[in-house]
Amino acid sequence: MKIHRISLPTPFYVGPVNVYLIEGEPLTLVDAGPRTDEAIEELRAGLARVGRKISDIKRVIITHAHADHYGLARLIVEESGATPHIHSWDAPSVASSMDYAAYRKLLVAAGVPGPVIGRMEAGYETFRGFAYPLDQVETLEDEDEIIFEHESLKVVHTPGHTPGSICLVRTSNRLVFASDTVLKNITPNPVLSPDPLDSRRRFQSLGEYLVSLARLKGIAPTIIKGGHGGDVLDYEEHFNRLYRFTRARQSKLIEVLPRNGATAWDASSLLFPGAKSYHRFLALSETAAHLDYAVAEGRLLVEQAGEREIYKQH
Repeated sequence: MKIHRISLPTPFYVGPVNVYLIEGEPLTLVDAGPRTDEAIEELRAGLARVGRKISDIKRVIITHAHADHYGLARLIVEESGATPHIHSWDAPSVASSMDYAAYRKLLVAAGVPGPVIGRMEAGYETFRGFAYPLDQVETLEDEDEIIFEHESLKVVHTPGHTPGSICLVRTSNRLVFASDTVLKNITPNPVLSPDPLDSRRRFQSLGEYLVSLARLKGIAPTIIKGGHGGDVLDYEEHFNRLYRFTRARQSKLIEVLPRNGATAWDASSLLFPGAKSYHRFLALSETAAHLDYAVAEGRLLVEQAGEREIYKQH
């Protein structure tokens, strides 16, 4: 299996995104970069460097529903006739229509002020503008096989960063395309989302993410190719570092939580006092994920106060 990494520019704080062209029949692209002129130009140039063009691509595997990873997928599909694939839990998030009602309820429960909810929704629409919508996709499930002429990749559902995040595993040498589930120099954010099985509930992103990391540990990856930055070659060490980081952040959150309790929104301001603009949403996402995990672990209690949830120490 011949793999070409193409780094595409993004307008986002995370920096360039990696997409991977897998030589074989059918020619397959893993992820697609954001919808910008700079990204499409660099994608065309990167393909040309290995003697390929967009019209040669026959399949696009989208690892998760964030604009920097699926933004150009529809353009590729229209130019090549390729088939786009994404996990069923993330498929609704790449469609043209988006129902924000479930998100609004989660933000209200987290204690986000009404005007801020409106700004967050507008900001989310701005980010969705960096992706062409995809109403027709082939859905993937855990342990599906991505078949090539001479070998295959196995789909491993790794919820956490998003509910439908996936990794692709080449079982012959345990190479893993991990996208944003495992990144060399960045700790992935467990983004606030409704639960795909019950939209009235918040997806338990951090707990699911830790399970996903443990599942990858069981595979014993030899090389992990992430969505940003370089390869991870020692996953055991990486796993232990992420686990220690999670425990340290849990302890810090419990330390700053007021004795009379706080909403997720107020707690996020205490845990990340310098966060501004879009980073306020990321701060809220990470704080809510840690609060949920602390409740599940029995380290905190949650009480209902009208529509809001208040988190307290025992």
